[in-house]
Amino acid sequence: MTTSQKHQLFCAEPMGEKSVRTLPGIGPVLGGRLENIGIRRARDILGRFLVLDMHEWMFKSWLRDSCGANAKQQRDCYNCLKEWTDNNL
Repeated sequence: MTTSQKHQLFCAEPMGEKSVRTLPGIGPVLGGRLENIGIRRARDILGRFLVLDMHEWMFKSWLRDSCGANAKQQRDCYNCLKEWTDNNL
């Protein structure tokens, strides 16, 4: 599996105050939709990921339902958060 530069940059740094738009799979359109429902930071998405026990299907379904992410966007975001948590938690 190859990862995007966005994925590599995200996983290489602490979570901090990163915007939700810095997550792979989340660009301006999906980021705007998430921000409209109060999800502004990547840590907010990470929190949902952890609440769902990092369960792939449940997280991807939540992402689809909350902002309309397609299968590739769901996969990119899930894979990034999985790698980030494996390396940092």
